[in-house]
Amino acid sequence: MGKRDNRVAYMNPIAMARARGPAPSSGPSIQDYLSRPRPTWEEVKEQLEKKKKGSRILAEFEDKMNKRWKKELEKQREKKLGEESSSKKEKKRKLKKKLNRQFN
Repeated sequence: MGKRDNRVAYMNPIAMARARGPAPSSGPSIQDYLSRPRPTWEEVKEQLEKKKKGSRILAEFEDKMNKRWKKELEKQREKKLGEESSSKKEKKRKLKKKLNRQFN
C-alpha cells in the first residue's frame, strides 16, 4: 500500500483575478465625477458670503454665552469665597476659645 498523494496544486492569485475579469464598480465612475455640475464663480462667492454671515452670527452668540458664563462663574466664586472666609472666622474663634481655656 502506497502513500496517498495529498499535494495541492499552486494557484497563482494574480492569474485567478485576471480570469475573473474586471471588478464591478461600486459607485460613480471617474468620468461621472469629473462631469458633475459645478457652481459658477458667482455662486461660489455667494456661498462664501453666506458662510461668513453665519460665522459672524455664531461668533456673536458665543460671545453672549461667554459673558453669561463669566457672570455665573463670578457669582459662584464669590459664593465660595464667602463660605471660605466664614469658615476661617469660625476656625479662628474656636482657636481663640481653646487658647483662652488653656491660659485661664
